[in-house]
Amino acid sequence: MRIARWALTALGAMAAVTALANEMEGSGRRAFPPDSASWEFSVTAIPTIVRGGENFVSGIAVADRGSLHLEARANYESVGARSAFVGWTFSGGDEIKWELTPLLGTAWGTTKGFVPGLEASAAWRRLDFYVEAEYVNNRNDQSSSYFYAWSELGFRPFEWLRVGLAAQRTRVYGGARDIQRGPFAQVTWRRMTIGGFWFNPGSKDQVLVTSIGVAF
Repeated sequence: MRIARWALTALGAMAAVTALANEMEGSGRRAFPPDSASWEFSVTAIPTIVRGGENFVSGIAVADRGSLHLEARANYESVGARSAFVGWTFSGGDEIKWELTPLLGTAWGTTKGFVPGLEASAAWRRLDFYVEAEYVNNRNDQSSSYFYAWSELGFRPFEWLRVGLAAQRTRVYGGARDIQRGPFAQVTWRRMTIGGFWFNPGSKDQVLVTSIGVAF
């Protein structure tokens, strides 16, 4: 019930600011589209509440210039891990817009190793799909190496509101389920985006992932 109350609170807080939202952000990880010739940045805090487990906060910082994509993360591959990535974005499409960003990265701290990855998104009218995946090769413990994936299928009933379904495969926190699924909602106001992802609703393995991001 605690997770349910947190989820309702988070969704209620998002609804309270929707009247101020007037700009639409993309569904991908980039700070801005790859046609920007100047440096653009974004930072995102990701508080995570784990039912029956340890709550924690992850962080992501992104820097983009044209197709160049730089990314740093904290508590993402594992709690206590740090990671950094460099990538190059390919994009195109008219009716269906798409972006593809291969990544090369490294992790240190509680997880150490080479981390290749990929971020991709596609959008058609009010529908979009986003996926990020990486192979975490943990030099600290090879048996703990794993394939991580996060995906979102989103719909925008309004420019400032994005709702849909998300799924992830991760080992950052415990739980009996290898793949978690659930609904999400995001609202955007100017250059700020607030989101809530509710995985495994109604189960003993519920996880609430919230996100607060700013692009500048």
